[in-house]
Amino acid sequence: MSDTLAMNKSLVPASNYLPVSVDNLDTYIRQVNSFPMLNADQERELAVQFNNNNDLEAAQQLIMSNLRFVVSIARGYMGYGLPFSDLIQEGNIGLMKAVKRFSPDHEVRLISYAVHWIKAEIHEFVLRNWRIVKVATTKAQRKLFFKLRSSKKRLGWFSQEEVNEVADKLGVKPETVLEMESRLNAYDLAYDNPLDDDDDNHFAPAAYLSDMRADPAQQLEADDWSSQNENTMMSSLNNLDDRSRTIIQRRWLDDDKATLHELADQYQVSAERIRQLETNALKKLRVAFTA
Repeated sequence: MSDTLAMNKSLVPASNYLPVSVDNLDTYIRQVNSFPMLNADQERELAVQFNNNNDLEAAQQLIMSNLRFVVSIARGYMGYGLPFSDLIQEGNIGLMKAVKRFSPDHEVRLISYAVHWIKAEIHEFVLRNWRIVKVATTKAQRKLFFKLRSSKKRLGWFSQEEVNEVADKLGVKPETVLEMESRLNAYDLAYDNPLDDDDDNHFAPAAYLSDMRADPAQQLEADDWSSQNENTMMSSLNNLDDRSRTIIQRRWLDDDKATLHELADQYQVSAERIRQLETNALKKLRVAFTA
């Protein structure tokens, strides 16, 4: 981390260093838009100088001429409720990393190569700081946040037709789209202060004792585990023969459970034979759960 910071600082000239803050954000944007843009030949020449001679001034020129693009990319992430200045700052770090790794042999413009690095840094920043995203339990769900937000063509909730269309496009179930959309439309609640300062009856979340059982991540994990177990059980029961499935159903799943002798009378066999069939069926179910 310290090496990365040192690298980033070395690429920014002290005379042109522009800290991105809320107070001077407009000034910063005007300044980066005033920096001269490089043509392809100039860009390649500077990239050669930096790669071959470790010319930091050449690298700084590459960075300065592309800062305007970072601002443009960062605008696409303003809907997450995070400070625009922070998004730009993270994007700038991605640009610096791209310049360090950019080779003139790539035969593409720097910004085409740098887009991946800029977006990767901003994505990581959003995942670290947007509390709604932290509730997502899997890597696939986190990726879905960004894809789902880009798929929204208007404000408001999806219609059922739009849900199905997005689900097909992203390769997920409609239920997953609805779940992610509900989180996407949620808002972070202020932790320390009430939403309405004039209402003395409001209490901030900090005023309440925390209930460790209410951890959203644990609740979602428990729900997923329960759903997975239920699906495994149904699939395993369907693989049993009719008689074994009925025995398990009536002995273990029904509210009014049957005895061995009742089932023996039904199938005209001994109670011991019913017990053997039950034992074999339970073994098959256990194998399915441990697979």
